[in-house]
Amino acid sequence: MHPPISTVMKAKLFAMALALTTLLGAQHAEGCSRVLYVGSDSLRIVGRSLDWKTPIPTNIYVYPRGIKKAGNSLPGSVEWTSKYGSVYAVSYEGGITEGMNEKGLVVNGLFCKGTVYVNDSTRNRPPMSLAMFPAWILDLCGTTDEAVAMLARQNFNISGATFDEGTSSTLHWGITDPSGKSAVVEFDHGTIKIYQGQDMRVLTNDPNYPEMNAINDYWVKKGGSHTLPGTVSSPDRYVRADFFDRNVEKTGDADLGVAITRSILFNVSVPYTYTIQGDGNISSTQWRSFSNIRDRLYYFDVVTNPGLFYIDLKKCDLRPGAPVMKLDVSKSKDYIGDVTHKMFKSKPFTPMY
Repeated sequence: MHPPISTVMKAKLFAMALALTTLLGAQHAEGCSRVLYVGSDSLRIVGRSLDWKTPIPTNIYVYPRGIKKAGNSLPGSVEWTSKYGSVYAVSYEGGITEGMNEKGLVVNGLFCKGTVYVNDSTRNRPPMSLAMFPAWILDLCGTTDEAVAMLARQNFNISGATFDEGTSSTLHWGITDPSGKSAVVEFDHGTIKIYQGQDMRVLTNDPNYPEMNAINDYWVKKGGSHTLPGTVSSPDRYVRADFFDRNVEKTGDADLGVAITRSILFNVSVPYTYTIQGDGNISSTQWRSFSNIRDRLYYFDVVTNPGLFYIDLKKCDLRPGAPVMKLDVSKSKDYIGDVTHKMFKSKPFTPMY
């Protein structure tokens, strides 16, 4: 669970978060939502939506073990050799948005405008690009505890290229493993803050995680069966996702579990082409993904496609020396079900450092 917060502190956090949310909500609505469905028979599914004002071209890659990688092109950058094979969602053919490795560790990156990665003490640490940051975690860590231990050392200086006409990638991350051990990772003026717990169900965008939980606690006390906030703002999406996630049937059936998780995300997604007059920054949900941790199935759901398709990581050759494989999502209009066989050998993507 996230660290306990006193009643007085919750009230202060709620007031500050509400003011911040009002300000941000009036200016922007870019965002994403992540929800962890906990079923029976060890079934856990991490679903996420990717919201943006324009389509974000995203392809799916599977990388085997044993590949040497660098966190940046700058001298002295973080370097490693992958211990685990993984499936990555790669946006703009240059940066990893999220992924799941063969051990069932899942990492999802979501926008968080309050993020500041760097301070004076971090500037001379080994460079790490946002484009490769999720890969670093997935390649080397089999559990959330291992990821937390590696990140807590903060022996890196994280940065990233802008995209989409100058947008900065200010992100925070949700991490979950097959046991349900979870972590939310945020950067506060260069200081890494990690909140840990069992089956941490929801993550959206701003405000930060403690403030968001203060807002959610307020709505929990009001009783979600009688009233729920209904806008597309980050806190409202968080509250709805948390309520629905706690009040759906538990199942061990993978197909039903994905359907349940998908329906929760429908309730917190932003309708495609949704706009508000005079606001050019409203963001629609572009795609959704579902990581079935137990069965190592990675589903992808493009909102303009009629079907849902998935990669079965168990069927992929993850041995050292195996080729990188790619699924061209731009050609997925008619894809449905298992499309592992539609992946093809590919060069590694070129990171946008």
